[in-house]
Amino acid sequence: MEREQLLAAIKTTLNKTKVNDLTKIAAENNFSIKELIDLTFHKEDQIAFRASWILENIYISHIERFVPHTAYFLSVFSTQNNLSCRRHYGKILALLTSRRSPLAIKELIEKHNTEQLVETVFSWLIDEKVPVAIKSHCLNILANLNAKHNWIKDELLQTMDFLVDKESIAFYAKAKQIRKQLK
Repeated sequence: MEREQLLAAIKTTLNKTKVNDLTKIAAENNFSIKELIDLTFHKEDQIAFRASWILENIYISHIERFVPHTAYFLSVFSTQNNLSCRRHYGKILALLTSRRSPLAIKELIEKHNTEQLVETVFSWLIDEKVPVAIKSHCLNILANLNAKHNWIKDELLQTMDFLVDKESIAFYAKAKQIRKQLK
């Protein structure tokens, strides 16, 4: 599938089945994952959102296709300003930093300068305009990166204490889970 074909396909409303179909096509036909990442910055928010949704599904279902582009994804992560895309970006980064991620990704994360990522994720976490689903991924990312940056734990605990009364019950539940993970 060429970029223009994918672009035409995602200009229409997507549902989970269509996203799965497009994910499979993009993964099997050697569609450029880098180009898909670039589409997540499309000037039309809905196109960017749909591209992000497909990108997340490629990571989940076809991780071997995503791995070679992990460094590029990390390099553009902090520039994602579309809130709908941030939800998918946050989930991907949470999975990338998870202890269950593949060894190749763990090694890349270890070598990568993650300071900018941590700064970005903290800024998303405290931004009042950012929905709780994104903040939930932010909590996971920061807890996961605590192994690399031991200063995150204290900062994250303080930030959760500050936000817990300002956010929803879902945030409170996630914060409780993250506190256990940090112990």
